[in-house]
Amino acid sequence: MMTEREESLKMIRETAREFSRKELEPISAKIDEDDFFPVELFRKLGKLGFLGITVPEEYGGSGLGYDAQAIVTEELGYSSASFSLSYGAHSNLVVDSIYRNGSEYIRKTFLPKLCSGEMIASLCLTEPGSGSDALAMKTQARMEGDHFILDGSKTLITNAPYADLMLVYARTGDSFTAFVVLNTDKGVSKGKKFSKMGMRGSPTGEIYFDNVSLNVDRVLGKQGEGKEIILSGLNAERVILSFIFVGLARNALEVSLKYAVERKQFGKSIAEFELIEEKLANMYTRYETSKLLCEKALVEIQNDRMNAIDSAAAILFTAESAEYIAREALQIHGGYGYVKDSGVERLLRDAILGQIGAGTTEIRKHLVASNLVKYFRKNKSLPK
Repeated sequence: MMTEREESLKMIRETAREFSRKELEPISAKIDEDDFFPVELFRKLGKLGFLGITVPEEYGGSGLGYDAQAIVTEELGYSSASFSLSYGAHSNLVVDSIYRNGSEYIRKTFLPKLCSGEMIASLCLTEPGSGSDALAMKTQARMEGDHFILDGSKTLITNAPYADLMLVYARTGDSFTAFVVLNTDKGVSKGKKFSKMGMRGSPTGEIYFDNVSLNVDRVLGKQGEGKEIILSGLNAERVILSFIFVGLARNALEVSLKYAVERKQFGKSIAEFELIEEKLANMYTRYETSKLLCEKALVEIQNDRMNAIDSAAAILFTAESAEYIAREALQIHGGYGYVKDSGVERLLRDAILGQIGAGTTEIRKHLVASNLVKYFRKNKSLPK
């Protein structure tokens, strides 16, 4: 017999799956082909209670946890990884962070609009000269009287072209501070929208800050706490975003099974050929292992435990596996998989971002190894 919590999560999955299959999947090819961001469909996630899923009801959210957010991310990722990426950037990277770190003023002022979808959000961390080394940022905020003056630029920002609210990190002297910045603030402007290889339809662009005056009440947390806020959110970000690629991999595996069963060559289904069997077996094994790693890491962040090893390992293996599974899906489909109308080649192009965004594969390997060594030196054993 399911618990009340399990019943709730089952309902979330059913609702997210129905939305994904009935409303998102039919336009997924258009999203990719036209680099189209369906704003109204995105706002509909707010009506379903998904945009503020980890935020308490008093601030306009659904009062659920990261497990519910992961379910929505996975189901959206199945039909459109790019749409799921924009969802994760808004719901996890910004909305969840504002709830966890924001003052009561910031929570009450901005969360209801972010949870409803009235406002679309972007996390602004990456700069032209600092990617993996995020703390090498040059964007600065200096104090003038009772205001901060923000100057600098951010690039490769998810949702930037449509963002109404931005969570911006800047240098404040020798430390870093997070600010809530609005698209309507004087001195804020947007640069070009990037045309990308994959994840098309998830708008990515540049944002500039030229002498933007911000009241002190726009500081997220406290002045100088920006580094801690960045680090505190990274584990959750890696885990939640990994579920995009769980969903993508499930799609790739399912379409491969369908094609392998139906496709006939030399008088029999290609699913009966040993080489195709090997591919399907390896794809399934990597998919199931990815799910287990992600679910293990999800339990850690759900219980508010900072576990850099599990979160980095989860997205490291899941992203690599999603790309592998998508590539094998294309190989199983042969020439048909290479044709855009099949939708299979899109899965591969979208999967590739998994090893670049939210920290590269190389950074994740460093995080796993360095934290593992640190733990072993202290405890003389593997983490439990």
